[in-house]
Amino acid sequence: MLKHIVMWRLKDMAQGKSKAENMESMKEKLMALEGKIPQIRYIEVGLNVNPTDAAYDVVLISHFDNEDDLAIYAKHPEHVKVGDFIGKVREERVVVDYIE
Repeated sequence: MLKHIVMWRLKDMAQGKSKAENMESMKEKLMALEGKIPQIRYIEVGLNVNPTDAAYDVVLISHFDNEDDLAIYAKHPEHVKVGDFIGKVREERVVVDYIE
């Protein structure tokens, strides 16, 4: 199993909405990918409650059978749409993929 974990820091304001509003939108859009992209085996989205500067705002934890399935997910049109939105509201992104 391949675990794909992504964390983002969001802009204070973007797309006419606050960081908190965009955090909720991100969660909704990412969770909506479940069932639309068959390669997703598990998906979870968390919104940060830690107020420190070291914390990121949103985390995505997802599981795939292998790297090929992750690549299919990355290019899927529904994922690309969500990625376009995230690209407009994020300041920073970090990712780690590992095999368990």
